Amino acid sequence: MVLNTEKISRIRELTEVLSAAARAYYAEDRELMSNYEYDKLYDELERLESETGFILANSPTQYVGYEAVLELPKEAHEKPMLSLEKTKSREELKDWLKNQRGILSWKLDGLTVVLTYIDGKLAKAVTRGNGEIGEVVTNNAKQFYGLRSTIPFNGELVIRGEAVISYRDFEKINAALPETEEQYKNPRNLCSGSVRQLNNEITATRMVRFFAFSLVKAHGREFAYRSEQIEFLKKLGFEVVEHEIVDQDNVNLILEQYEKQVKKYPIPSDGLVVSYDDIEYSESLGATAKFPRDSIAFKWEDEKRETVLKEIEWSPSRTGLINPVAIFEPVELEGTTVSRASVHNISILRNLKLGIGDRITVYKANMIIPQIAENLTGSDTVEVPDDCPACGKATKINSVNEVKSLYCQNPDCGVKKIKSFTLLVSRNALDIAGISEATLEKFISKGFIRTYADLFHLEKYRDEIISLDGFGEKSYENIQKSVKASRQTTLPRLIYGLGIANIGAANAKMLCREFGYDITKLRNATSEELSNVEGIGEIIAASWRDYFNEEKYNDDFDKLLAELTIETITPADISQNLNGLNFVITGTLNKYSRNELKEEIEKRGGKVTGSVTTKTAALINNDNTSNSSKNKTAKELGVVIITEEEFLKNYFN
Repeated sequence: MVLNTEKISRIRELTEVLSAAARAYYAEDRELMSNYEYDKLYDELERLESETGFILANSPTQYVGYEAVLELPKEAHEKPMLSLEKTKSREELKDWLKNQRGILSWKLDGLTVVLTYIDGKLAKAVTRGNGEIGEVVTNNAKQFYGLRSTIPFNGELVIRGEAVISYRDFEKINAALPETEEQYKNPRNLCSGSVRQLNNEITATRMVRFFAFSLVKAHGREFAYRSEQIEFLKKLGFEVVEHEIVDQDNVNLILEQYEKQVKKYPIPSDGLVVSYDDIEYSESLGATAKFPRDSIAFKWEDEKRETVLKEIEWSPSRTGLINPVAIFEPVELEGTTVSRASVHNISILRNLKLGIGDRITVYKANMIIPQIAENLTGSDTVEVPDDCPACGKATKINSVNEVKSLYCQNPDCGVKKIKSFTLLVSRNALDIAGISEATLEKFISKGFIRTYADLFHLEKYRDEIISLDGFGEKSYENIQKSVKASRQTTLPRLIYGLGIANIGAANAKMLCREFGYDITKLRNATSEELSNVEGIGEIIAASWRDYFNEEKYNDDFDKLLAELTIETITPADISQNLNGLNFVITGTLNKYSRNELKEEIEKRGGKVTGSVTTKTAALINNDNTSNSSKNKTAKELGVVIITEEEFLKNYFN
């Protein structure tokens, strides 16, 4: 057989491109291309391999996922976790069912985790990894909502499920993260990054939920049907993925019902899964090298519309990262009008070969997020700006982990300033109420504030502020009152407010604890000392050192410090008597604000969560007779409800 050299060359190219994309997606929580583009290239590679019989050993068609990253312990799965064959055809799915009954459920878009319980206690949690070897994330899994640390079962029990983050929580959590590598493009990446943290304190803040979808092993129990297994998991107290029993007669009707739900479904889903209900029949089918024969994934045909690219808008952020956004002729997609889609970075921009006036097709990923599917013209004429659209100063393309992104190099860029000040005055930082982003924009444009310390000397511009549209004597006095209150703060709040790349609120607290709340030690810490802090690592350490190696940032920081009174904390003086205890705070407090009490609890090793669960030590509520949902849940679970005064007496002695 004579091999077609052109096709072989294309196979080599596709193998390299798809392998890099798979590595980024599975092991590094980032994306080099859209799911649509990946599937398209994957199908092309599969077709060429079939036509030529030429298959490289490292072809994505021959392996599942990618190797787990090195930072977490690895462990082999007892049973390999294979990918699922997929179809977009309703008739093909109907034919696949034959005369069998199946279970149809959401294909949740998160991170698959395998849980093992021994005699009712969670023994280990392992990610899917490459299907054969995953990462051990047991401590992090204990922070999942919907996951039980103990269950009423003796012997060994192994289940599989999906760790997910809802769209609502994704928006809320992502908005609070620094606008750099620590931000995530979608809930799936945020979930994966959260589950695979080295420090479970961060995982606990990310609202990761767990839904069980299959039983692998239950010592001493036999089941004839998968539907019986799912009911068994529900009785053990697990949240299970939403599902329906289907057959050839009703499967299309059920598909239509799910299709109507997907646009409003609160949890990311990239399709459906159908598995044969009969376990004996399923096991008789076996598997191919890559796919089990008893299950199949169904993906809806993406509703695509052809349109014309009008413009690439370059959107600067607080950190200097400038994101390309595609602006196109408006089209109707999935019931809404869309006219813009993020292109994410320079690498994706170049892969799409975009040019103004190009005819492109757009779709909604998971029927939610607008994306460019294809560029039908491919003129590749979009020029990356040499100057920042906000300040006009020079830009630079930086490459991090093979992804190229554009950055503004001007430390005094107006957008950077506005966004930086917005973070500093935010609730989790200095908490200066009354100064919004719009107010900051006015104050910066008028020259009232140039450095952080200027926030504390607005009295110089009293008359000018009062005369501004929308302001007056009352507004000015309220701002001054908030500014005065913000002078008394904590070191973690201050560190978070600086907006150092990759230093979120949780990392700020970790660093302060590690260095004994000593700003001098912390400020002068070497990269090696910082990297040795559990959960920090080289990237965060480099961000810290880069910041404090800049003379300008040091000067600004010194001026800001001079305006503040930092609460003195001596770690040895603080009892860690709340270590390992979770609390929920609700209602109106008397001595503390909720945020203040939360900080006091965290200083003593405890944690404050948003929902009452079996892990909650106490619900703090001054009105224990109210009919609030938290009170009801606490009573149902037997969680004690105590007043603020009772809590302080019992726990803060």
